[in-house]
Amino acid sequence: MTETEEQQRSSGVGYAVAGVVVVIVLGAATRFLEAQVPQWAAGTPFAKVAKSIEFPVYAIALGLIGNAVLTKLAVRDALSNGFRTEFFIKTGLVLLGASINLKVLVTAAGPAIIQALLLISIVFGFTWWLGGKLGLEDKLRALLASAVSICGVSAAIAAAGAVQAKKEQLAYAASLVIAFALPSIFLLPWLADVFGLSDAVAGAWIGGNIDTTAAVAASGAIAGEQALQIATIVKTTQNALIGIVAIALTAYFALKVERKSAADARPSVREFWDRFPKFVLGFIAASIIGTLYLQYAGKAGTPAIATVNDLRTWFLIFAFVSIGLEFSLKGLREAGWRPVAVFASATVVNIVVALGLAAVLFGNFTIG
Repeated sequence: MTETEEQQRSSGVGYAVAGVVVVIVLGAATRFLEAQVPQWAAGTPFAKVAKSIEFPVYAIALGLIGNAVLTKLAVRDALSNGFRTEFFIKTGLVLLGASINLKVLVTAAGPAIIQALLLISIVFGFTWWLGGKLGLEDKLRALLASAVSICGVSAAIAAAGAVQAKKEQLAYAASLVIAFALPSIFLLPWLADVFGLSDAVAGAWIGGNIDTTAAVAASGAIAGEQALQIATIVKTTQNALIGIVAIALTAYFALKVERKSAADARPSVREFWDRFPKFVLGFIAASIIGTLYLQYAGKAGTPAIATVNDLRTWFLIFAFVSIGLEFSLKGLREAGWRPVAVFASATVVNIVVALGLAAVLFGNFTIG
């Protein structure tokens, strides 16, 4: 490695560390606002509103403000390696598993699997069909269909690897996911309240509809702790299907689109494992450990679980701050209207179908 390369590497690490520091500072500001705003608003007409605002709202808002400031200073891209949304959200969700009783996880798994299979099949099929009608390239169709039907950016990344999509196409898909996920974070809990949905149905609707795992956690946190648990179980169930969809796309593009030989196209067990989201296993393991620990320790174990929950909140806050920091309209402007039209239409279908499935499969589900 030359001296210039070594300097560039050191500079990159320094910027990444600085990016993490920005996330932590904004996360601390989020907790400060969460605690202080209700006190500041006490005795004013805004008191009720201030009490109802949850930490994801502050975190995303501060992230967007930070995004604007860093962009103005022309340092956002340099610091972006420190905005570790995926790491923060997966760590937070694994820790969330510790507070979910294994009985709830097991009983919710059945309807969650049915919902995931039906929802992914319907929404993926619709997106693929509409993308074809509007003349989108097959690789971009695969990315959009995977993103909107499974779990947003993570699914788009898996699909991009499976179909060997261009970086620009992945940027389009990622930008669309974030642009549509942000309003959904606040819209769905509000609609769930308007419709009078139970916590289980609201959670299943949020988990099945919002594309990114981080946005699901944010929306579920606004809807309530029980809704968050169901939303997370439903979303992690969909996440577990990323590997299957990625391998199916690999085989389809190899055999049909790119017309390679069947021998070259066979996906291996190793490919499946590489694409499988490992945090799902951590989430399940944490649920098992937390449940057994509480059974063994009884009420004496409650403080330990509370500490884990507080740590989980910190990681989720960091993830929501990072969502705001990473948001960019550049990809949307470059994509043109057709991908936006496809994604918007698929989102509407996803909202309707997910609500219907959640009402049927989780209508009589009780938590606790």
